[in-house]
Amino acid sequence: MRLLVTGGAGFIGSNFIRYILGKYQEVAVINFDKLTYAGNLDNLTNISDDKRYKFVQGDIADEAAVNQVLKKSQAEAIVNFAAETHVDRSIHSGNRDFVLTNTLGVQTLLDAMRRHDVKTMVQVSTDEVYGSLELESKDSFSEDTPLTPNMPYAAAKAGGDMLARAAFKTYSADVRVTHCSNNYGPYQFPEKLIPFFIFKALKNEPLPLYGDGKNVRDWIYVLDHCAAIDAVLRKGKAGEVYNIGVNNERSNLEIAKMILAQLGKPDSLLTFVADRPGHDRRYAINSAKIERTLGWHPQYKFEQAIKETIRWYQENAEWVKKLELRRAEMNPHLA
Repeated sequence: MRLLVTGGAGFIGSNFIRYILGKYQEVAVINFDKLTYAGNLDNLTNISDDKRYKFVQGDIADEAAVNQVLKKSQAEAIVNFAAETHVDRSIHSGNRDFVLTNTLGVQTLLDAMRRHDVKTMVQVSTDEVYGSLELESKDSFSEDTPLTPNMPYAAAKAGGDMLARAAFKTYSADVRVTHCSNNYGPYQFPEKLIPFFIFKALKNEPLPLYGDGKNVRDWIYVLDHCAAIDAVLRKGKAGEVYNIGVNNERSNLEIAKMILAQLGKPDSLLTFVADRPGHDRRYAINSAKIERTLGWHPQYKFEQAIKETIRWYQENAEWVKKLELRRAEMNPHLA
């Protein structure tokens, strides 16, 4: 299989590329990434010399670039990880880039998919498109839950998901959409909650918690997510939506305390700050469909995987320093 992975230099995309090349010998991967501040080819240094792997720099919203890479690569399938993902930036720094990538970029891929006879596309999305659940409820998001996004990031992702649905309904395009819960693991950009708190704690700096810190997310180890996407790519059905979660709900406060405990830091570093606008209270995923129909089941236990994740960041401080320097050079206003 010749596979075009868009956004493959990011956190989940780079983990997926390493996963897929490690599992299958017959796969060739073309990594198509714009290399924004969060895209980092250092994530893939251990496979950069693999003859089955090739990197092409480009933007999924650039129609000419997308058509060129698909024509040259003759890719049989697309897995789209390319996205603007940082919720705070979508709120405070404008959301135009989010719409361009998360919505228009998806449409550009869908158009090119039909033009170049690409067999399958997996649109990798988020549970945030479903909106928020009550903190004390037992409800969870299913594939039939209406999309009610509350933040610009989630709204832009929902736009891409709806375009994927329309491509299937209108053109019978083989597009499959996944909605996953919060990922954690190695190579995650340090603006995200878990690595952000790890590096704050290592520097003995306050860990800022929005509101009361009780906002709940379902946390999934990134390699479990990669295995689920692989299952959707190889065994999923056209037009279907698959929710990916592990029933591992944790509050932000609980996550922060776990990190402090493992690093031997005091709880006095916890600091509560004003809540952000539109902050969803709780996400919870019902993954019964993908488990029942595709046979995917999570393999990683949170208690062990979070310890290994913290250890990875401790042992790879140079990776973070290089990434922060590159971010400051590309986007001084984000530094």
